[in-house]
Order: sequence, then structure tokens, then C-alpha cells
Amino acid sequence: MSSTSRPERTGITISSPAAPTANRAAKERTRISIVGKVTNRGYTLIELSVVVLLVGMLLLITVPRVRDTLLNDDLKVAARRFVGAARELRNESVRERTDSILHIDLSQPAFWVYPADTTAEKREELRKKAVRLPEGIRIADIRQVNAAKKTEGEVFIRFFKEGYATPTVIRLAKGDQVLSLVFHPFLQTVGVHEGDVDDFPFSQEKRGAGF
Repeated sequence: MSSTSRPERTGITISSPAAPTANRAAKERTRISIVGKVTNRGYTLIELSVVVLLVGMLLLITVPRVRDTLLNDDLKVAARRFVGAARELRNESVRERTDSILHIDLSQPAFWVYPADTTAEKREELRKKAVRLPEGIRIADIRQVNAAKKTEGEVFIRFFKEGYATPTVIRLAKGDQVLSLVFHPFLQTVGVHEGDVDDFPFSQEKRGAGF
């Protein structure tokens, strides 16, 4: 008996669309609505604009403050060096019963110290070991009683064995920032003030010291 063979099936396989990938799903969840409607998929364009605006305003406020802080830090370092030297000289002058000198070079700017009876040769040696102020700091001017304001050259502040000092005002500057150092005749500490001060805020004290 002859057998009939069934025709071979040659159907076409149709695949269904693949499901969205995880990355695509994540992007859909964070999609921004440009029409300003609040959705459960993320932030609106208006909300992001407000955030950017707030960040910009914050930077506008904080950046100048950071700049001023950096400038003030250098000025404060310079001021502390003068204050520390003055304190040591005043104490040493009283303890050793001898006058001491704070020698300032405005052009460097730098200073060095020594007893008033130090020889010229020794003073030159000490000059080489001068304390220099931080880079960018300048001595704008120095004012002393019965003397013209100095903007260059060298100035001496004398600390007497009796405990008082030559009344002096030193202006330190960096950019538009200024600190004024006030050496009072009888006070143990040096006054540090932001900005300018009166020529001689210690006018009553200087008369008592005989200047």
C-alpha cells in the first residue's frame, strides 16, 4: 500500500515586541514634564529652574565672602606677627631693664628686633633674618607722633625699659582690605582694627608719656 507523505510545515514565526528594558524604564520614571504639571515621574522644568536660580544666588553671596576670608586670613597672619613681636619686646625690655627696637622695612615688607644697644654690625646680621609678611601684604603707611607719615623707607618703634612704647599706627593692606595696628604707649596689647583709624586715638596717653 502506498503511503502519502504529509507536506512539510513551513510556517512563518512572528515574535512579539520585547518588553522595555530596565534602563528605559528608569528613564521613563525620571522624565521631566515640560508643561509644568506635577507627575509621579520626576521634577517639572519649573522646579528645576527654581533650584538653579537658588544655587546661583547662593554662589553670588558666598564667593565674595570666601575671597574676603582668604584676604583677611593673610592680613591677620601679618597682624599676629607684629602683635607677637611687640608683646615679647615690651616684656623683655621691662625684664632686662633695657630698651628694645622693632625695626620695620616698608619696602620688603619685613621687620626684625634687637636691643637698643646692639652694634651696627650685629643689626645688619639680624636684618638678614627679618620676619617677612605673607605674600601680597603691604605696609600702606606708618604714622608716629611728631613725625611725617611714612609710606616707604624704614621705621623704628622703641620699647622702653619703663614699660611704654613709641605711639605708632601701622596700616596693613591687601587689595582693598585694610587692618590698622595701634601701638598704645602704655597698653600691653596692640590694638587691631578693620579699616582706618584716627591718626592717634591715644592722644591723651602720648601726653602722659611725654611724647
